[in-house]
Amino acid sequence: MNASELDTDRLVSDLKSVTRDAEELLKTVSGERGNGSHELRMRLNSAIESAKATYHRLEGKTIEGAKATDRVIRSHPYESLGVAFGVGLLVGVVVARK
Repeated sequence: MNASELDTDRLVSDLKSVTRDAEELLKTVSGERGNGSHELRMRLNSAIESAKATYHRLEGKTIEGAKATDRVIRSHPYESLGVAFGVGLLVGVVVARK
């Protein structure tokens, strides 16, 4: 996995967590009445729906990226192995210098 994939995975995980927490908060305040509570619930519900849509879109892109990577590796196995070896060697040299 490269840094971009790790960042995307972390973003998806964080977005899932925020959505779950926001849903719990919405359930908690759903019975309350008072100053602007209806507007707050509507805004929070809108934010939750937006976060869910973003999560599903990011998850779809991540799956598409993984499938594309799999296709490239399967169609060029020796080249992929050579690139992986070269990157590993380069990282090893850089780490050994420090």
